[in-house]
Amino acid sequence: MHDYSMLADGDRVLVAVSGGVDSFVLAWLLVEWRKKAPIHYDLAAVHVDMEADTGEPGPMVEQLRRSISALGLSLHVLPASWQPGPLSTENTNHDLCFQCARSRRTQMFVYARENGYQTIALGHHRDDIFETFLLNLTCAGNISTMVPKQELFSGRLALIRPLAYLDKAEIEDICRQLPVVPIRSCCPLREQTRRRDIQQLASCIYQRIPGAKEHIFSALGNIRQQYLLSQTKEKKLS
Repeated sequence: MHDYSMLADGDRVLVAVSGGVDSFVLAWLLVEWRKKAPIHYDLAAVHVDMEADTGEPGPMVEQLRRSISALGLSLHVLPASWQPGPLSTENTNHDLCFQCARSRRTQMFVYARENGYQTIALGHHRDDIFETFLLNLTCAGNISTMVPKQELFSGRLALIRPLAYLDKAEIEDICRQLPVVPIRSCCPLREQTRRRDIQQLASCIYQRIPGAKEHIFSALGNIRQQYLLSQTKEKKLS
């Protein structure tokens, strides 16, 4: 948080909570850090309910609310404005994942703006950063990844990822010590996406090459542009 100047005195921070271990540890971290931080920031949790039915909360919302309350936060539940239709498990669809993520994020952006929050905290961790890099490299044809802090809308909103230096295994260890009950994702494609393939590829790299994870993370902040392909285009004559 210090390295990327994620928070400032007086910030109003919205924690995106899915019900998974990452978001619970994120919420706990921001609650605990506020107790000793030299600054004050307001903190609340928001959940986009993908299982809401005709205005009624999904079956896991009350369990999620109890866990968030145990961490010392209030929970705002937003019924999802878009939900995927029935899917065959054989038809994995990148566009579906993109549409779902974009819809949930748009709802959080609107809620933040309407309620005076300048910062949204997301539970992405170091493994997510690696996997996004590999995903973009192999499937999108570009070199990019998630960043620990990202400013949007001319600086009116910031996305922060305070878990960026932690591995998934470390987060799981922390979560086991918290008074929360993780909720399994309701996504019909959760085990059959391209990201899942990339996770398996990353795991293979880490096993075969000791220290690869640390080197990849360092590389993402050590870019030597003179050794990347950059075509020289001739200027058109006027």
